[in-house]
Amino acid sequence: MEIRTDLAVESFGEDVLPEGVRREVRGETFAVTEIIISDESCRDTLGKGRGRYITLDTGSLSRFSDGYQAMAEEFSGELARLVPEGDILVVGLGNSDMTPDALGPQTAAKVLATRHLRDELGDEGDFLVSLRRVSAFAGGVLGQTGIETAEIVRALAGQLRPAAVIAIDALACSDISRLGTTIQLTDTGISPGSGVSNARKELSENSLGIPVIAIGVPTVVDMHTIVRSLTGEDIDCSLPNMLVTPRDIDRLTERASQLIAFGINLALHPSLTFEDVRGLF
Repeated sequence: MEIRTDLAVESFGEDVLPEGVRREVRGETFAVTEIIISDESCRDTLGKGRGRYITLDTGSLSRFSDGYQAMAEEFSGELARLVPEGDILVVGLGNSDMTPDALGPQTAAKVLATRHLRDELGDEGDFLVSLRRVSAFAGGVLGQTGIETAEIVRALAGQLRPAAVIAIDALACSDISRLGTTIQLTDTGISPGSGVSNARKELSENSLGIPVIAIGVPTVVDMHTIVRSLTGEDIDCSLPNMLVTPRDIDRLTERASQLIAFGINLALHPSLTFEDVRGLF
């Protein structure tokens, strides 16, 4: 039976890892698991290519935590390890009209766009000089625009020439306990919709010529997976299936997007403090 998941930790599970794959565990506010794949041997079997897959597990992202600042700063630190120096293009993937798929657009709307500031405001002290040039964009999905997201991002990257792209998207998981409780970061890019069997053209260094860091939160799981997890039985694939999302998905999407945007802003602009970034929201 097909397992629908975008998460590397679910693809490998707790079993002995194959050759060329290793796991590191760390974290303070989050339980952080990093899977490092050193070759392409897992691409055909598990759909995971060479690169780093970092999973941050916590309680429900739909609730504000007393450790919110620590969460934002730890997430920022993990992201900063993946992002190269230079201009950055942040892309929110997904459909803003469908709440389970709106994580990307909602995050992009909260990212501090700075690419234009020096041209607009000139050299006004050291503050503007300290800010990295960042562009943010959310262009909808193929069904809304008739254009593949990868085509739009490739055109933007060709014009803006960023050092890297950060892409944010809603993910699918196979373990219902990970719905709204997990953030995944990877430096391998992303194929939008792959976890729900609707894969579009990939965004990756191979397709764009620059690094693509992908960030996502699981917001859906399919019904067959839920039944199997509760009963331990395989499901007849001929039976009707559907995607299920948490009942508080509106709150989850809003608060998860805010936390991710916090982390992106802190990672891309180290001169800003948590209080500085909070003033943006």
